[in-house]
Amino acid sequence: MSKHVVVLDYGSGNVRSVVRMLERVGAQVTLTADRQAAVRADGLYVPGVGAFHACMTGLRTAGGAEIIADRLRLGRPVLGVCVGFQVLFDGSTEPTSIQPPPPGLGHFAGIVERLDAPVVPHMGWSNVTPAPGSRLFDGVRDERFYFVHSYAARRLDASRIGGEPVVTTAEHGTSFVAAIEDGALAGTQFHPEKSGDAGAQLVDNWLRTL
Repeated sequence: MSKHVVVLDYGSGNVRSVVRMLERVGAQVTLTADRQAAVRADGLYVPGVGAFHACMTGLRTAGGAEIIADRLRLGRPVLGVCVGFQVLFDGSTEPTSIQPPPPGLGHFAGIVERLDAPVVPHMGWSNVTPAPGSRLFDGVRDERFYFVHSYAARRLDASRIGGEPVVTTAEHGTSFVAAIEDGALAGTQFHPEKSGDAGAQLVDNWLRTL
């Protein structure tokens, strides 16, 4: 039986390509911000492109913060991607005209900062270094994934988190967090829907955990 995944529709993200990729790997997909549907689904996929603070504003306006919190309280899986991953952290140093700058959701302990690299944004295919025990990267540990970003979390403060999160890193000028698996909550800085067969396999791996 196929898993039902809600792609959270809050006005940010390349949602059509996300929906196509999820359908490609066999998911039943609904694009919505309806709270009841989003909380009940087998999985919640949180996309995000653009500026951190604009995404946070759209997410809160659409009730996405409450949806994510409800799901995590119930132990139901959530996957955040790109800025949809970044908003799961405490906040971002990205400049904004929105005052006061909205904080992140605080599910991951850390701050999203500008990449310290000769060329920013980081745009293109890069290898990642999955931690031992990663389920997301099963079968794709040696593959490359597609990144488009200028900001990232440099580190995860695991001391504020219960359990032992699985942290995957990548390099662009310096090391940064490329993915996290922490119980029901997971996220990737790269775009699985732009990462070809490797991205599809990673999302299929996620579906198998639902």
